[in-house]
Amino acid sequence: MPPPSGMVTFLFTDIEGSTRLWEEYPAQMRTALARHDALLHEVLEAHGGHVFKTIGDAFYAAFDQAHAAVVAAVAAQQALSTEPWPEHITLKVRMALYSGQVESRDQDYFGQSLNRLARLLATGHGEQVLLSQTTHELARDAFPPPCSLRPLGEHRLKDLGRPEVVYQLLHPALPAEFPPLRSLSSVALPNNLPLQVTSFIGRERELAEVKALLKTTRLLTLTGSGGSGKTRLSLQVAADLLDSFGDGVWLVELASLAEPLLVPQTVASVFGLPEEMGKPLLSTLTTYLKSKQLLLVLDNCEHLVDACAQLAASLLKQCPQVVLLTSSREALGIAGESTYRVPSLSLPDPKQAPSAASLSQVESVRLFVERARAARPEFQVTDANAPALASLCQHLDGIPLALELAAAKVRSMSVDEVNHRLDQRFRLLTGGSRTALPRQQTLRSLIDWSYDLLTDAEKALLCRLSVFADGWTLDAAELVCADQAVESVEVLDLLESLVNKSLCLTEETAGTTRFRLLETVRQYARERLQETGEATLWRRRHEEHFLALVESAELTGPDQQHWLERLETEHDNLRAALTSAQDEGSPPEALLRFCGVLWRFWYTRGYFEEGRDWCAVALKPPTSAPQTSLRARVLNGAGNLARIQSDYTAARALYEESFALQRERDDPQGIAICLNNLGVLAAAEGNLAAARALYEESLALQRALGDSQGTANALNNLGLIAANQGDYAAARPLYEESLVIQRALGNRHGIAISLNNLGILASNEGDYAAARHLYAQSLALQRELGDLQGTANALNNLGLMAANQGDYAAAQQLYQESQALYRDGGHQAEVAVSLSNQGDLAEKQGDFGVARGLYRQSLTLHRELGNREGLANLLDSLGRIAAVLVSPTQATHLWGAAAHLRDELGASVPPTDLAEYTTKLDAAKTLLGAVAFDAAWAVGYALPLEQALTLALD
Repeated sequence: MPPPSGMVTFLFTDIEGSTRLWEEYPAQMRTALARHDALLHEVLEAHGGHVFKTIGDAFYAAFDQAHAAVVAAVAAQQALSTEPWPEHITLKVRMALYSGQVESRDQDYFGQSLNRLARLLATGHGEQVLLSQTTHELARDAFPPPCSLRPLGEHRLKDLGRPEVVYQLLHPALPAEFPPLRSLSSVALPNNLPLQVTSFIGRERELAEVKALLKTTRLLTLTGSGGSGKTRLSLQVAADLLDSFGDGVWLVELASLAEPLLVPQTVASVFGLPEEMGKPLLSTLTTYLKSKQLLLVLDNCEHLVDACAQLAASLLKQCPQVVLLTSSREALGIAGESTYRVPSLSLPDPKQAPSAASLSQVESVRLFVERARAARPEFQVTDANAPALASLCQHLDGIPLALELAAAKVRSMSVDEVNHRLDQRFRLLTGGSRTALPRQQTLRSLIDWSYDLLTDAEKALLCRLSVFADGWTLDAAELVCADQAVESVEVLDLLESLVNKSLCLTEETAGTTRFRLLETVRQYARERLQETGEATLWRRRHEEHFLALVESAELTGPDQQHWLERLETEHDNLRAALTSAQDEGSPPEALLRFCGVLWRFWYTRGYFEEGRDWCAVALKPPTSAPQTSLRARVLNGAGNLARIQSDYTAARALYEESFALQRERDDPQGIAICLNNLGVLAAAEGNLAAARALYEESLALQRALGDSQGTANALNNLGLIAANQGDYAAARPLYEESLVIQRALGNRHGIAISLNNLGILASNEGDYAAARHLYAQSLALQRELGDLQGTANALNNLGLMAANQGDYAAAQQLYQESQALYRDGGHQAEVAVSLSNQGDLAEKQGDFGVARGLYRQSLTLHRELGNREGLANLLDSLGRIAAVLVSPTQATHLWGAAAHLRDELGASVPPTDLAEYTTKLDAAKTLLGAVAFDAAWAVGYALPLEQALTLALD
C-alpha cells in the first residue's frame, strides 16, 4: 500500500531516560532496544501505521485515520508495559500524535506539522500519550472505548509558534498521573521568551552545533550579517534548552537601546530588580545572579559592543552558573568567549536543474514558500517557476530577511518578475512588518545600519571591494584597493575588521584564503562607490590587476594545471575585467590582450561560446599597426574555438585572416601556427592530403625556429594523418617523438593527447591491454586539467575497449557519459562519433533497428559538418544493416559508395575492422554471385555522394 498522504496523522515515540540506561546497562539495553523495536514495528503496522523513519530509539509512523493512530498508541503502550524487560531495565516510552497536511518525497515526510509534533513530544513524560487539538477533532467521533481524553489546556511549544491545545490519552491499563508538561507555559520552566508569529524553518545543523557549543562555553556569541537570522536562531536554541537551566531562560532585547550606560539597567529590568541607593546597578545584578543557574540571551549587541562586553565579563567572573548567549554582527572580544557564525540558509544546487521536487527541502526555498503562502495562500512551487525561485534564492544569498521581503511581493508579482527585478533589490525589497525595527523594514535600511557603524577607512575599503566579483585574495585587495587614504599595510587589518563585523566572508581553499561579499552587500557597496564618483577609477584598477594576472599565466607548461585552476577560481573576476575593458576609457588593446591568452583557458575548460563571444567583441574595433600581432593571435584563438564547435566555415575565415596578418608581418612563428591550424581544419573536413602538406610545412618551420611545442603539435598531427590512412608503422614514431617533447616541456595537456592517440593506435592493432592502460593515463590527466572534451574522448575510447572485449553494459555506460560531455560542450562532431559507436554496440547485440537509427543520426550530423571520412564509415555501417534488413544489393551499393569516398580521401578501412569488412563483402558476393556483386559495387561507386547519402537514409 502507498504511504498515507493528504491529511495524515503522525505518531512519534521515544524512550525517556535512554541515555542514562545505555551508560549504566549497555548489554541489557541492547537486548531491550531490539525487543522495543520489534514490538513497535509489529503493533504500529498491525493497526495500519506506516513506519517511515527510526532514529536511535525514536519511531515515526504515519496513519490515514486519526482514530487508528489512537488505537495503535494504546496498544503499543500496553505491549510495552507488559513486556518482561531484562534486569534493571524498564522502558518508559512517551508518545505524541499530531494531524496535518505535509509534503512527501522518497518515502519520507516534510513540513511544519512534523516540527510541531516533535516539540509536542518533547513536553511529555515516559508512558504518557499526548494529542494535538486537530487529532482530537478528527478522532473524537470514532474514539475507541474505554479510552478517554483529559484536556491539559493551552501550551506554548518550544518552536515559539502559536500555542497548542493539548490532550492526554487515558486508558484503564495505563498510568494517568504525570508531572506538568515541559512546555514554555510551565511554571517549572521560567522564561520570558516571546511568542513568534512565523515558523522556524530549517537550521537543524546550526541548532545542534550551537547547543553543543553551549555545553563547553559560558559565553557564545552568534555572529552574522544583518538579516541572517541570528535572533531567531538564538531564541530557538534558548527554547530547546529550557530543561537545562533550573532558573530559566531570559531574553534581553537591546536593538532599540541607544545609550550604552543603560545596558545593565535593561538587563536588571528583565528580572524586576530595582536600583539600590549607593550601590552600582551592575553590582546589584551580579549579586542577584550569583546563585542562579540560567541562560541569559543578549540580543543585538553590535551597537553596544563595549557595554555588553563589560557586562558579560562581570557575569562570567562573578556568576558561575550563568551562561550567556549573545547575538551581534561582531564578537564581544573578551576572554572566555566563543563565537559561531550563523550562515545563510542553504541554497539550491546550481549544478542541478531546478524542479519542484529538488527544491522542496532547500532551506531558503522553504522559507520563501512559507512566507509567500502567508501573502498569497494559493502560492505553489511548480516545475515552471522552480528555475526562477532557485535563481531568486541564489541572488539573495539565502539571507532570511531578504527572502521574507521578497516573498511578500508575490501578492502582486510572479516569482519570475520578482527575480528579474533583483538588480534593483534595494528599491524592490521594502515593506516589512510595520511593527519591526526600522532597519528590518527594508533591505537598504538593514545594511545602512551595519555601514553606519564602520570607520571611514572601513567604509572606503568596503566600497572598493565591490569591484571584485565572487571573491579575492589578500594580495589582490592590497594591489587593487590601496591608495593614500587606505594604505596597503592597513588592508589586512581592515579586512579582518569587516570579517569580524559580518560584512565580509572568508573561505580557505587549497591553503589560500579568499574573501568575498554577499551579493546583496556587494550591490549596496557598489552603489555607495558610485556615489563617491570614483567607481571608474577602481574598476580600472581591478581590470589592470587581472590583465597582469592573465598575461603571467602559463597555460602550456608544467604549471598548466595550477594556472587553469587559478583562472577558474577568478573566472567571475575575469568576466568583470573583460566587461570593464570594453569601456571607452580602457586602453584600446586591453580586450585583445585578454583574449590573446584566455582563448586557451576557454578552449581547455569548455567555455567555447563565451570565448567566441569575447573574441568577437575584441576583434570588432579597427586595429592599429602595433596591435596587428595581438589581433592575429586572437584570430587564431577564435578560430580554434570555432573549430572545436565544428563551425568550420567560421574557423577557416578566422585562420586565413590570421595567416594573412602573419605573412604581412613576416612572422615565421605565427605562420607556422597558422599552417598547423589550417591543417587541423583540413583533416577535420576529411582532406587528409592537404592536411599532411600543411603539417609538414609547419613542422619544417617549427624545427628551424627551435620551437619545441610547435614541433610536438605538428608531429602529433602528422601521426593522426598516418593513422587515418592505416599506416600505423609511420604513425607510431611520430606520436612517440611528440610524447617525448611534451614530457620534456611538462605540457600535461599535450601528454594526455599523445597518450590517447597511442591508445587508439594500440587498439587498432588489437593490443587492447596496452590501449586501456594508455587511455586510463590520458583520462586521469584530462580530469586533473578539467578538460571536458579530453575527458570525453578518453571515456569514449575506454568504451570502445569494453565493447571490443564483449562488456557491452560497461561500454554503453562509458559511451553515454562521454556523449553527455560532448553535448554539453557543443562538440557535434564528437556527438556524431559517439552515436556511431553506440550503433556498433547495438549491432553487435543483434538489435539492428536501434543500430540503424543511431547510424542515421550520426550520418545526418556528419553530413551537416561536412566530415567525409565519417560519412564513409557510416555508409559502410548502414551497408551492413541493409544486408540484414533490406538486401545484399543495396548493401553493396552503399559499400561501393563508401569505397569511392575513401579513395578520394586517401583513407583506408582500419586493420581491426578489415576482417569483418571482408567477411561481409564475401557473404554478399556469395549471395549475389560475383557478376551481380561487381555490378552492384560499380553502381554504388559511381553514385554522387548526395545520392549515396539519400539511399543510406531512405
